[in-house]
Amino acid sequence: MKRVVFALALMCFVSLSVFAQTRSRSRAASPKKPTVQNDAATPKQAPALGNSTYIPPPPPPPSAKKKEEDEVILVETDLVTTPVSVMDRNGRFIAGLKKKDFKIFENGVPQEVTYFQSEETPFTVILMIDTSPSTKYKIDEIHFAALTFVNQLRPADQVMVVAFDQRTKVLCEPTNDKKTLYGAIYKANFGSGTSLYDAVDAVATLDLVNTPGRKAVVLFTDGVDTTSRRASYDSTVALVEEIDALFYPIRYDTQQQMSGGGAPIAALPGMAFPPGISVRMRGGSDTEYARGKTYLESLAANSGGRIFEADTLTNLESSFAGVAEELRRRYSIGYYANTDRVPGERKSIKIQVARPGSVVRGKNNYVVRQKREQGPPPQISEGS
Repeated sequence: MKRVVFALALMCFVSLSVFAQTRSRSRAASPKKPTVQNDAATPKQAPALGNSTYIPPPPPPPSAKKKEEDEVILVETDLVTTPVSVMDRNGRFIAGLKKKDFKIFENGVPQEVTYFQSEETPFTVILMIDTSPSTKYKIDEIHFAALTFVNQLRPADQVMVVAFDQRTKVLCEPTNDKKTLYGAIYKANFGSGTSLYDAVDAVATLDLVNTPGRKAVVLFTDGVDTTSRRASYDSTVALVEEIDALFYPIRYDTQQQMSGGGAPIAALPGMAFPPGISVRMRGGSDTEYARGKTYLESLAANSGGRIFEADTLTNLESSFAGVAEELRRRYSIGYYANTDRVPGERKSIKIQVARPGSVVRGKNNYVVRQKREQGPPPQISEGS
């Protein structure tokens, strides 16, 4: 009996020992309840995670004021860009030039060429047709020349047609539809007065001219102005220096018809002049025609284009094909000016190309941009 009691007591003791050990292991395996801290008052401490890498909590978001200050970035640049055509002695475009082939100087100071583009791209042309009384006798030739130029275009090129006498009229918005262009060109019939300077000013300030892309103005005129009120010789010559558009004047010599010595004036209905009296209409003097020619030469030189004498153009198609090729395959180069810049100041530009026998056509100078004075809007209207 004693043996049985002893065996039972031994079994109870073993059972209690096993239960105590199991409970102790269970407590050791259970994680401790984390302590909640006030982040604003007490910094967090990195918990002990054994061999694991501690990842700190993300920083609090910046205040609205700090974010606003970080986002305000004021950047001012003095990037000067100019179109350049490089031709050989026979007038053919030289392709394949690289940025390293160009050198550019501003006021004689070498500049680093930081912008360069060379590709064949479509262009937009504004055909300006002089319909003043002085061109009455050349209007058929002007119509034919304008049509010849349109025929040089490719499907992606666009043309806008503008006519001017005392007023400036849009006859056709930019389009590549030749039927529409032909119709617009033949709408250009002569009127009264010659506001050439006003017309150049109106065209040069169009939104179309001041948007990116290759643009040119082909100007059919004799160059003589008689009725401009808003703009002048000097203001428009300066204006074309500020825009990225080439001017190609096609000059028609109408002096013989306007000098008073020819039959056209004497034959006007209701007019008769005594024998020996020489009548000169305004805009018909040698001085005015010489000034007109100089004006057109200045437009071409200051914009980087070329002037053509219509009377000496033996092959209109060939000449206009060359102009279209120049526009389509120009180089564009640019630099950040390292000279002092004052709004309204004129800067000279000289471009050199490391290619023997090449002829470089580009702007000779430009005017540092300034805020254009507020005034009445250019008088340009929709033609009917």
